[in-house]
Amino acid sequence: MNKKYPFMKCYLLLLLCVGGFSSATFAQAKTRPLMREFMGLNGHFQFRPELYSQTCRLARNYHSLNWDVDPADVSRLPRFPIARNRVNWDTHVYGKWKRHGFEIDACLMFDVNDKSPRVQVWAKKPKAAFEYGKQFARFFGPSGQGKFITSAEIGNEPGSHVDDATYREVFEQMARGLRAGDPKIKIVTCAATALKADQWSKNLDAFKGLEELYDVVNVHQYAQVEGWPTWRRSYPEDRSINYLNVIQSAIDWRDQHAAGKQVWLTEFGYDSATSDAIRKRKKPYERWVGVTDTQQAQWIVRSFLLFSAMDLHRAYLYFFNDSDKASPHAAAGLTRNFKPKPSFHAMAHLYQTLGDYRFERIVQVTKDGLHVYSYRNPSARILVAWIGSGESKRTKAIIPTNAAKVRRATRMPLKAGEAESVTFKSVDGGIELEVGGSPVYLWIK
Repeated sequence: MNKKYPFMKCYLLLLLCVGGFSSATFAQAKTRPLMREFMGLNGHFQFRPELYSQTCRLARNYHSLNWDVDPADVSRLPRFPIARNRVNWDTHVYGKWKRHGFEIDACLMFDVNDKSPRVQVWAKKPKAAFEYGKQFARFFGPSGQGKFITSAEIGNEPGSHVDDATYREVFEQMARGLRAGDPKIKIVTCAATALKADQWSKNLDAFKGLEELYDVVNVHQYAQVEGWPTWRRSYPEDRSINYLNVIQSAIDWRDQHAAGKQVWLTEFGYDSATSDAIRKRKKPYERWVGVTDTQQAQWIVRSFLLFSAMDLHRAYLYFFNDSDKASPHAAAGLTRNFKPKPSFHAMAHLYQTLGDYRFERIVQVTKDGLHVYSYRNPSARILVAWIGSGESKRTKAIIPTNAAKVRRATRMPLKAGEAESVTFKSVDGGIELEVGGSPVYLWIK
């Protein structure tokens, strides 16, 4: 849950600034995952898989180790699928999610507050950390008894709460246990950064020398302009913040130090609360600033599109549901009290439209903010066009189609039902139509 970072140059943002991409750019040269293998959602115990399966097939769970083991005796392991607190991970969480078609990433969360100094306890008992990882993977892993999950993160955001030596000791032992329990399970780092470590992220250099023990570099990033007292965020294409830059720096670090590993963005998102909730803001959040429901929908979808052009393998949205509280991360749900927001319909439409397509190339990015991306499957192609700004107003634009014919065009929906059809006309070099903050999808013959 990152604060704004100092500015650093990034090749992707440099291309955005000059306005225009060639077919030889680095993103276009790579084979990208299908969008249904790319889009994910953060969940927890109350997650309703029958509802959110409309929006994606990847789910990330905050798996509290406090549920499984007693801080006073971490060597006593539960008999899975029953946790120490008697939760049945099969019937209440993983089994139910899997039966609704989700591929699951488990974030094994350490408690780091003074009342439960769990990381330090595990560090003093490295064998217990190994045994927990082994038993967890043996039961839950893709080759295990339950076959519930395919990946596990060791820690969520220990950051500066835990010193590097302590975290590294626990990470190494638990990772070795996970490997021993199920060699097929993907092991994921905690939230990390190639820049300066902070209270949310470890510096990636903390993982040097441990390459055999992890498969995925894990990044969290939010489009935050400032922290306290507003926690204000901006639109994803905003070049005055380091939204994409921080992610790209982790990709660059991977290329230099851990070639072959995947990079996942396991948290990003936007908060949108009702006007009533905003009127009721309380200290220390009385100056908190969210985004509108429309902005949340537009900026989430456009974030997924921007991320798909980077060398990322997955991106998980934070969060599945909220209770309409006007404070950081407390209004980030796709649903509000389990009733779909506009962002739910927008993400579901993105998933259902592009799920069987993969990013192909960036067709155009102009200085005026017009973005045109191409997605392809073996038999068809879809162009997605939008204006990357903080406003929602529409303007006429010419979309280059290279003489290909457009069969139909629809605009990203903000409500249930069929997406709005968009009228267009043929012009030299392409078609002309209205574009704005809500992406338009163009089916190409």
